[in-house]
Amino acid sequence: MTIRHTMKGRTVLTAVAITTGLVLTVAGCGGGDGGDKSDKGASPSATAKESQSSGGSQESKAPEEQKVLAEAKQGDISLVITSAVRDPGGFVTISGKVTNGGSRLWAASDWRGDEKELSKNASSVAGASLVDKTGKKKYLVLRDTEGRCLCTRFEGGLKSGETADWYAQFPAPPEGTTNVEFNVGSMPPASLTLTEGE
Repeated sequence: MTIRHTMKGRTVLTAVAITTGLVLTVAGCGGGDGGDKSDKGASPSATAKESQSSGGSQESKAPEEQKVLAEAKQGDISLVITSAVRDPGGFVTISGKVTNGGSRLWAASDWRGDEKELSKNASSVAGASLVDKTGKKKYLVLRDTEGRCLCTRFEGGLKSGETADWYAQFPAPPEGTTNVEFNVGSMPPASLTLTEGE
């Protein structure tokens, strides 16, 4: 009887030990997931540190992106050029911001150009051009085979007080040409210097 109770007790202890081991193993696996969660929890702080460090580099880049190369103003509309890059593909991309400082909706109607081919490009920068005064050449906005410009379209226009990003792509002037003049609508010409893209 004593031996039977002892054997039974050992069996119970063994079962308890195995069960405890299994519970600890599952908890350990679960703890691994929780560990992942805590790692994930730690990850945002690590990510925050990374983003702060990369944010620092972004902060150093931000002024570069916001650097104003040229400005033009006509009435309540002001145009800022922040980038004028010669791309390796043989074209130039000009970009920036336009702000409607007036009290009415601005539809960029005189920016789309007078050419018949550009009639489907309402409220856009399709009528813009680059002028190389030295080479005495004018470059028009690039278009696809259907006459749509490779430029920004201001869908629905620009409401009072709004600012929108814009871009326009042109054929690249010869490599020696760096100084050009940007023209669009009735805006005064904006002189700028092209930079080389990466």
